[in-house]
Amino acid sequence: MAGARKLPLEQALALGPGWRHACHALLYAPDPALLFGRIPLRYAVLMQMRFDGRLGFPGGLVNLQDTSLEAGLNRELIEELGEAAADFRVERADYRSSHAGSGPHVVAHFYAKRLTLEQLVAVEMGATRAKDHGLEVLGLVRVPLYTLRDGVGGLPAFLENSFIGTAREQLLEAIQDLELVESGSLTARWSYH
Repeated sequence: MAGARKLPLEQALALGPGWRHACHALLYAPDPALLFGRIPLRYAVLMQMRFDGRLGFPGGLVNLQDTSLEAGLNRELIEELGEAAADFRVERADYRSSHAGSGPHVVAHFYAKRLTLEQLVAVEMGATRAKDHGLEVLGLVRVPLYTLRDGVGGLPAFLENSFIGTAREQLLEAIQDLELVESGSLTARWSYH
């Protein structure tokens, strides 16, 4: 969202009838595995390849029929990720931020939901059977939360991809705030400020 401004949820909800609301969620789970037997993964974080070739988080526009932002988000998660997304609910307690765009009057709400690794793997395995797979969603990807010895491979290389709207900044903020990587390993090169 070029020119997006961060605002409190109450202010975002009070923007008026000319605004549409979109909700997206970062889904993550603790992952004790080691890459190549030596690089700790720590967490599995899901993003998706969108129809436009950019990376983003699952979710979408909330409809008038949805009873709340979270109801709309949970509906979108089932459409994009499949039935395994019905085994958990994103709640208001999972809310992280809102950004209002300067363009087509859309306010984007961002959530982060901690799952078990079994739930996250079930989402990955069932995503190819989701209603929107191959249409809005071209596939899921895990974010590499490590840096290889060359200083480029892993998260630094991943961040060079094209992200939709504020997804890159939301990812970096969530990584830091939720402490998904070891303390101090977010370098200035990855900074979202």
